Amino acid sequence: MPRQIDYYFSLSSPWAYIGHKVFREVVATYNLKVNHKPVILIDLFSETGGLPLVRRHPVRQRYRMFHLQPKYSPLNARLADGVVIAAIEAGYDPDRFLRRAFPAVWEDQLNLADPQTVADLADDAGFPGRELVDRSGSDAISAAYEQNRQDAIAADVFGSPVYVLDGEVFWGQDRIELLADALKSGRKPYSSQVGA
Repeated sequence: MPRQIDYYFSLSSPWAYIGHKVFREVVATYNLKVNHKPVILIDLFSETGGLPLVRRHPVRQRYRMFHLQPKYSPLNARLADGVVIAAIEAGYDPDRFLRRAFPAVWEDQLNLADPQTVADLADDAGFPGRELVDRSGSDAISAAYEQNRQDAIAADVFGSPVYVLDGEVFWGQDRIELLADALKSGRKPYSSQVGA
């Protein structure tokens, strides 16, 4: 049975975009089962003391490797994140959609809050785009999105992307190398929780 990893992210996160391909390489190398958990970043930030990118100092905002002012950022990722959850619910591996949706916002400057744009991206991934977009707004998907937020708080997640392996939190795309090392070495997980 493959090891499992919880992947907390949002399509509104430039850092999740930067790390996604490398993360998927680690997943393939170590045959991991990924539990995709899109989260509402603005809520997660407000509960854990973080700031959305647009409220950070301009020096921090400039520290990126793509469009400095993307046409549709900041974006409300609820629709696109909901499509990820709907795809999982329908039995699809959402990676094919994510590989199209991340560059759509951060490179191609497409609007991931637009239902037709998101449906087209899902169609390109081989999914039933219109069906997933329609399902994205349902109460069941909203409940799953909220559950992901609650799971994130319980797991000490406070941003995106976060990879949780055996209870150990690896925050940020720049920690993927440490995640890979933990997998390779087989060491016991570290915990940030007192007494754990």
